[in-house]
Amino acid sequence: MTPVQPASTGHPAYSQTFPCEPSTAATGRRLVREALGVWHLGDLADVAALTMSELIANAVTHTPCRSIRLIVGRPSATRIRVGVVDRAPSRLPVLGRAGEDEESGRGLLLIDGIADRWGYDLHGPNRRPWGKEVWAELSTKGDR
Repeated sequence: MTPVQPASTGHPAYSQTFPCEPSTAATGRRLVREALGVWHLGDLADVAALTMSELIANAVTHTPCRSIRLIVGRPSATRIRVGVVDRAPSRLPVLGRAGEDEESGRGLLLIDGIADRWGYDLHGPNRRPWGKEVWAELSTKGDR
């Protein structure tokens, strides 16, 4: 794996494709931590790493994709964005309501609770998108 060398601002700052498998979550957490360290935003590392893990878990669980692209960006001086791109545009994320006894279905609920905002963007032509990015943003300010 190559070391992370993100830009000071801009989107995306770091982007790389990995297998769509559970072990990619550890890589995603490491990439987030390295990028935030370069930006001197280590105080957000735990929340951002957890967010990336959940986004990866959703892609692994809910898409048939063989690979996913992880993105760690800084769209502005006051925001960071983590995202996962897959090639399953018809499988859109849905904020679920997991029951107490269910072992899954809480990923987006968790992201919704810890991120300032989250969503998805389709990639490709409007009528025939080839993929989507599911993303979450965190504020770099202490007023989150």
